[in-house]
Amino acid sequence: MRLALIALLVPDYDEALRFFVEGLGWTCTADIDQGRKRWVTVRPPGGGADVLLARAAGEQARGIGDQFAGRVGLFLHTDDFTRDSARIRTAGGTFAEDPRMEGYGTVAVWTDPCGNRWDLIEPA
Repeated sequence: MRLALIALLVPDYDEALRFFVEGLGWTCTADIDQGRKRWVTVRPPGGGADVLLARAAGEQARGIGDQFAGRVGLFLHTDDFTRDSARIRTAGGTFAEDPRMEGYGTVAVWTDPCGNRWDLIEPA
């Protein structure tokens, strides 16, 4: 087995695609019209599991930005913290703290435009 997809609630497919693809440089791996919804997936340049951009409907909208109950729920590794933190900021992400050194590497918490909390980590 391998983890293939992680669903991320978003308010709008196209806004999310702009952030991840145009802003962060990820690849759109699928954008399939299914009538009332689309199957939209993106993948970071270094690989890993794809992210399914799931447009929230009805009551699901309450979960946008809070899928992990206020905790960091998504973790990106980088080989260049400075480069990728700048790219995240330019794309519309907001860092909640300055980078800090931990035993596992350099890390900082940031939020995407939907309010999801991520760690950007440059492993030691």
